[in-house]
Amino acid sequence: MSGTMEPIYVTKTFLPPEEEYLQWLRKAYSTHVLTNNGPIVRELEETLRARFDVPYLRSMANGTLAIQLALRALNVKGKVITTPFSYVATTSAILWEGLEPVFVDIDPATFCIDPNLIEAAITPDTTAILATHVYGIPCDVEAIDAIAKKHGLKVIYDAAHAFDVTYKGRSILQWGDASTLSFHATKLFHTVEGGAVVLHDADADERLRLLRSFGHIGDEHFSLGMNAKMSEVHAAMGMAVLPYVEQCIRDRGMIRARYDEVLRDTGIGVLPTLRRVEHNYAYYPVLCETGEHRQAIQEELGRRNIFTRRYFYPSLNKLPYTNGASTPVSEHTAEVALSLPFYPGMPDRVIEIVGTVVRQVVDPAKALN
Repeated sequence: MSGTMEPIYVTKTFLPPEEEYLQWLRKAYSTHVLTNNGPIVRELEETLRARFDVPYLRSMANGTLAIQLALRALNVKGKVITTPFSYVATTSAILWEGLEPVFVDIDPATFCIDPNLIEAAITPDTTAILATHVYGIPCDVEAIDAIAKKHGLKVIYDAAHAFDVTYKGRSILQWGDASTLSFHATKLFHTVEGGAVVLHDADADERLRLLRSFGHIGDEHFSLGMNAKMSEVHAAMGMAVLPYVEQCIRDRGMIRARYDEVLRDTGIGVLPTLRRVEHNYAYYPVLCETGEHRQAIQEELGRRNIFTRRYFYPSLNKLPYTNGASTPVSEHTAEVALSLPFYPGMPDRVIEIVGTVVRQVVDPAKALN
């Protein structure tokens, strides 16, 4: 297939109609309140809290701060059992809070932490489990919940990829002691930069409120805190994006189906569809047979102005500032996983080219068009 196209990246930020965003900005202009828990922030928080049917939801300046402050709000100490297959923020937040990440390998069927390996990693110093719903695929929340209750551990889910994902008809955010969200511009739902923490305990939520806002109310100081507040400008984008989320998910579902069709019988692994889960189709990663195949596909697509991403790489136990034990499934997955361009409005021609390149790499006897 000849010819070139404009660069196609692994994602493209969804933007609502400009006038709809400006309508929300005008509300901020009319009040002259641009931050400090303004009315648009409060409306966004309440809208999302009701959407997910959770007791407490507080917005954050970004998703990394959300993880850090969730750990603090739950008084997590010592060692935290976590996944090596996630974005670096999952591990860096643990370390930033002076805690020790203990890596447990992943389930090759879901890419999420393998609950069958968690109990062997628990020590007297373990106080929490921090797991990621990878690519929006839910962890085995029931198994993790049982382990946590047995050993008296807190459970925090990094749900950065899991906006609007449900399990058994309930928001995935209803599990665990806390869930954290990222509203970065590359996410399904975004506020340009932002995030949120979901909690289920009133005392923990009150601690979070103080942690997010310097630890004081007026002139009275209660605790150490930082500035993790979302601004009205960012919340305005969230309110403008929110009405389009369902359509974006439907569009992503159709693109996923098209990718599945094109890649059928190539030997390339694709995401599973789980029973009793409503997926949000946040990403489209593939699992190549080898790291060499992954590299060849990535380079050939790059020559055609189609840019993919190794998501996630490296396995987090291999970071230069961690000292994690070997996690062979995660390490292998990090070598062979490749996230393909995936966003509403993406040209169908991109999917066709991806299929052609994959087949060429898998079976070099077939010449590229």
